[in-house]
Formats: sequence, C-alpha cells, structure tokens
Amino acid sequence: MEEKEKTTTTAPEEQQEAAAEETNELETLKAELEKLKKEKDELNDRYLRTLAEYDNFRKRSQREKDAVYGDATADAVKKLLPILDSFDRASNYECPDAEYKKGIDLIGNSIKEAFDQLGLKEIPALGEQFDPKFHNAVMHNDDPAYGENVITDVYRKGYTLGDKVIRFSMVVVAN
Repeated sequence: MEEKEKTTTTAPEEQQEAAAEETNELETLKAELEKLKKEKDELNDRYLRTLAEYDNFRKRSQREKDAVYGDATADAVKKLLPILDSFDRASNYECPDAEYKKGIDLIGNSIKEAFDQLGLKEIPALGEQFDPKFHNAVMHNDDPAYGENVITDVYRKGYTLGDKVIRFSMVVVAN
C-alpha cells in the first residue's frame, strides 16, 4: 500500500514539473520567435533600403549619361558654330557668279538643317529687348529711333541647345 501512495503523490508533482517544463519551453520558443521576427524585420528593412539605393543609383546613372550626351553635343556644336558664321557671311556677300552663290547657300542651308535636327536654335536679337541671359552687350549707342535697352545691331548670332545657351549673342544696345 505504501507503494500506491508514493505513485499517487508523485504523479501530481510530475505533472506540475512537466507543466513547468512546458511553460519554460513555451516561453523560450516565444522569445526565440520574437527574436526571429525582429531579425526578419531588420533584414526586410535592409533589403528595402538596398533596393531603394539601387533604384537611386540607376536613376542617377541615367541622368549622368544624359548629361554627358548633352554636354558632348553642346561642345561639338560650339566648335562648329564658326563654320556656320562663315557661311552666313559668305551668303550675305554679293557675288557676280550666281551658281557659286547658290552653292554657298545650299551648303549653308544643309548645315543649318543639321543643327536644327540637333535642336540648335538661334537667339532672337535684332529689335528685341536686351536680356543678359541671352545677349552680351559689346557697345551702347544713343539712337532716339529705338527705345531703351533695345538691340540695334548684332555682331555675332547667339544660339541655344535645348534650354542651355551655347553662345551668347554679341549685340549693340540703345540707351
């Protein structure tokens, strides 16, 4: 009989120990789960930040590539503008040979068409109001026929490529 008492008294204690063990194991698993959730959130945040950084890098690279193309085009056009000026002067020169003059005009028009395709635009100057964003005043004259700050003469044409000034117009301004 004593044996029965021992087994009956130990069974509730074993059950309590087993329940305590399960509770400890459950608490350990909950803590591990929280730790894993936190680690997952940190990794997800790091992933999203890396993805955003890559997207910003890709956009910045594209902008730089576009800027390099625009700058290279602007530099090339700037170096070719004196040739256009020469053809403009030759076109304005009176020539006794009509065929020669026609050839000069055709070449000048071809150059202008090529520049138009690149987006080169002449800055309007003669008779316009002086604007320091587009014009470079090299002389002033007092001419009552013109209003104040009106461009009376153009020494050299100015050009824009897109929204960028490639060369400022050299002008004479009335005071």
